[in-house]
Amino acid sequence: MSSAPSPQPVPSPPVQDALPVPSADDCNMGMLIHLGGVLTGFIMPLIIWLIKKDQSRFVDDQGKEALNFHINLAVHALILVLLTVVTCGFGAVLFIPWVVYIMVIQIIACVNASKGVWYRYPLTVRVLQ
Repeated sequence: MSSAPSPQPVPSPPVQDALPVPSADDCNMGMLIHLGGVLTGFIMPLIIWLIKKDQSRFVDDQGKEALNFHINLAVHALILVLLTVVTCGFGAVLFIPWVVYIMVIQIIACVNASKGVWYRYPLTVRVLQ
């Protein structure tokens, strides 16, 4: 009786460098980055990111994410203004849902960052890597 070769175990894929768990201070800074976006636009996220980016990988990541979101918002605003001009004001109706989207998504980002979640804004082109 011939014995069939035993199946070889399939090696598991190598684990990418796992994301570190952010400290409480890092979570607070990440939360302030996103909350600052709600309050001051891109100014506060930019300032916090520039000061803290070399001290924490989490703050660096969340700062870039918030700044990418605000770059995208500037492009959206330009498109909405052009649409409003071209449609003789009818495009202005889109400003209200756009502003609601901005507020809601930034609050969600703020809550997630405060919990230490490496948050990604949906539908955002990442200019800063």
